[in-house]
Amino acid sequence: MPANLRKQWSQELADKFFLPSAILEARTFNEQIKKRNLNPFVQDAIVICSYQFARGKQPYVEQIDWDLVIIDEAHRLRNVYKPTNKIANAIKQAVSRAPKVLLTATPLQNSLLELYGLVSIVDEFTFGDLKSFKTQFSRLNGDSEFSDLKDRLKSVCQRTLRRQVLEYVKYTNRIPITQEFHPSDDEQRLYDLVSEYLQRPNLYALPSQQRKLMTLILRKLLASSTYAISGTLHGLSIRLGEAAKNAEAVQTPPEDVSADFEALDEIEDEWESDEESEENGDGTKPQDIFTPEQIVEMKQEVETLKEFSALAKSIVRNSKGEVLLTALHRGFEEARERGSSEKAIIFTESRRTQEYLREVLEATEYAGKIVLFNGTNSDAHSKAIYEKWLERHAGTDRVSGSPSADKRAALVDFFRDEAVIMIATEAAAEGINLQFCSLVVNYDLPWNPQRIEQRIGRCHRYGQKYDVVVVNFLNKKNAADQRVYQLLAQKFKLFSGVFGASDEVLGVIESGVDFEKRIVDIYQNCRSEEQIEFEFDALQREMEGEIDDRMRQTRQKLLENFDEEVHEKLRVNLRQSNEVLDRYES
Repeated sequence: MPANLRKQWSQELADKFFLPSAILEARTFNEQIKKRNLNPFVQDAIVICSYQFARGKQPYVEQIDWDLVIIDEAHRLRNVYKPTNKIANAIKQAVSRAPKVLLTATPLQNSLLELYGLVSIVDEFTFGDLKSFKTQFSRLNGDSEFSDLKDRLKSVCQRTLRRQVLEYVKYTNRIPITQEFHPSDDEQRLYDLVSEYLQRPNLYALPSQQRKLMTLILRKLLASSTYAISGTLHGLSIRLGEAAKNAEAVQTPPEDVSADFEALDEIEDEWESDEESEENGDGTKPQDIFTPEQIVEMKQEVETLKEFSALAKSIVRNSKGEVLLTALHRGFEEARERGSSEKAIIFTESRRTQEYLREVLEATEYAGKIVLFNGTNSDAHSKAIYEKWLERHAGTDRVSGSPSADKRAALVDFFRDEAVIMIATEAAAEGINLQFCSLVVNYDLPWNPQRIEQRIGRCHRYGQKYDVVVVNFLNKKNAADQRVYQLLAQKFKLFSGVFGASDEVLGVIESGVDFEKRIVDIYQNCRSEEQIEFEFDALQREMEGEIDDRMRQTRQKLLENFDEEVHEKLRVNLRQSNEVLDRYES
């Protein structure tokens, strides 16, 4: 499982099933070795570890005759059919002999090839090799191909949707709120300058193989805050300056980009092409040798980046940040009307923006009631919360022995018991349960609908007693931002209703990643409001063709083999629960 889910699995195995477990990471692994356990995966308990750890210890994992291997958030392994996906292939090989269960609540993001990849982990022979699968099922035009695929999936794939269990499991509604803001003249100038820069045909600062990906990241940071983009621009100028001195191409983005934009590695994996290629996006090879004229151009670009960074640093008041307090007050008022307590989680895509928002809110009535949550949780306040949590739970099974997993648990507990606001990066969009919170604030909005659904799903999930209020920020001076929001809200239906998007639309669209790439293309290629409107109209018409009843019914027939036995168990459990309640109340 992803590292951030280890503690949750350990706790729920103990709480719900009274099953002992052991979290394996570098420290606990080495402790076992010192105790002369030459394969620490041999335990008198269920072994829990991360994807990365399993890959690193592949020879140890392969030696075990597992009774069962559970792979959680299995959509992360969907690209296992690509040789470039090292982690997925290592895990597949390591557990090839074991019975397996793959779990995911995230719809497949791309073509049926992802389905092929996941099925191949369970059973290598269901579809044969990749070439054979493509030949048979790349287009499901005829009834025979469709029926054949459906029959083969029956034995290995089960898909249960929320609306199928609504009779037994009660879900609350989603209530959307839009918070508009108007950028200042300086903010708009910075946006225009950086946007024009990103639209240049040649850029030396961005790795040629990752130009589209890095363009996405820069645009997201630009929309997040001036603090986020200024640091990144500074890092790019330094990296390009070094490359110019050595007359070499920039091969990788600055290290502080991934430190600030924590979702970079996962997005990079989602965006990777079917084949590892050394070609640029235009089919040309990356340049190895630069002419003196090009080196001059590189140095000029360094100065341009420095100017942008200086402008960004000079803007200390962010229009979006200025209306955050207004958005929180509106959200809390809506939540209180529905009986909810005052708790809010604010999502941002940038660590720098996270720190900026903390400073903004510490100057308000929420001072001392804020907790941060990110990929490291290494700030002084988080460390103090963790130390107190360790003292409180010393000697209990709440302490797993994994510092990173326990620190996450400590921060969630602090949010539930003491804090009012959690400011989180994408690290909190997966693997934590926040049913006690019913206000989600998307300070920065991802363009991939699946990522938004994951965020809202932290609060809008089984056990939530109140309607969940979802606040989204909207830049009124940016036509493209407005159209993106319109698509996400009206076509994907992410922010309203009982089901959100996952039941209806996310499993129907061809790909959240492809949608994200299309948005980047529009931002990159359109230089006028008229062009933006034209391209978004075209994209919307295309999506309306995908999101129709016929296609939805087709996908449901293929993937929704809802087990009647499960239905019966839910029905019995509901009846028994009602009988117990009746006896208790009488």
